[in-house]
Amino acid sequence: MGTWLTERRLAQLSVRIRVTREKLRVADEQFEALSDEASDHEMRALVSETADASFEFRQAKAHSEAMRRHRDQLSNAIREFELRQDELLDKMSAGPDEGKKK
Repeated sequence: MGTWLTERRLAQLSVRIRVTREKLRVADEQFEALSDEASDHEMRALVSETADASFEFRQAKAHSEAMRRHRDQLSNAIREFELRQDELLDKMSAGPDEGKKK
């Protein structure tokens, strides 16, 4: 693989990592808010012992869990991008002849 192509891929990965980290930051904030809301609804459901309060708690908990899964997906994507970035950096540091032997 040519050095210019490797550099281009590294630049693209850098952008993707930066964008995904920003998405993760936003998702973290949303998850925290949704978790707090779910905790509030849980407390109301325990105190009031009504079907409506229990339903609202289950809904809030479901939203919180969905956001947690989304955060996990973003974290996994960042790890994958970083691994690919490391592989490309290894190829660049190995030089043009070393990269062709693999």
